Amino acid sequence: MNITQSKTIIKSDMTTSKDYVLLCNQKGEVFDRYDKILAHKEGLLHLAISIFIFNKKGELLLQKRSSDKYHSGGKWTNTCCTHPVLGEKIIETAYRRLNEEMGVETKLHSVFRFVYKAEVENGMIEHEHDVVFVGDYDGEVNPNPDEAEEYKWISLKRLTQDLKKNPSHYTSWFKIIIGKYSHKLN
Repeated sequence: MNITQSKTIIKSDMTTSKDYVLLCNQKGEVFDRYDKILAHKEGLLHLAISIFIFNKKGELLLQKRSSDKYHSGGKWTNTCCTHPVLGEKIIETAYRRLNEEMGVETKLHSVFRFVYKAEVENGMIEHEHDVVFVGDYDGEVNPNPDEAEEYKWISLKRLTQDLKKNPSHYTSWFKIIIGKYSHKLN
């Protein structure tokens, strides 16, 4: 089953991903929802979305996460990261959250998915089945300050150099994607 087109198994009246995550198996098949903070404290595998937006120069749009985030605040990461919600296809969540976080609307396509587990700040563990989307965009960026403190466009060459020099400035999932999967982002 293609995860970007799968039908929702569970119905709920919850409408935002701020309260819960969708627990899943290694294949990304959802079987339950769970409190977001508890899932991260317990390191439970859940569904996630990572979006990478490139401009015509081949530069990647990065965001610096808000310092108020429950983990990885103040760190640089991909254009948008989020958790899917019940009753909404993953691609729909990706479009909605890209617009809500960065004020960007563009066509997206799923390029790959992967599972990872990493300890992050505040005693939290990211254990995600991450669906990665890519899009092209050259317009205005208007980040939501509750989500992103700053943004910048950067070439993959400069990014790779800075990741080696300053790895602590970046989120764990972003370092994994750039380190292992950057060839799949083109």
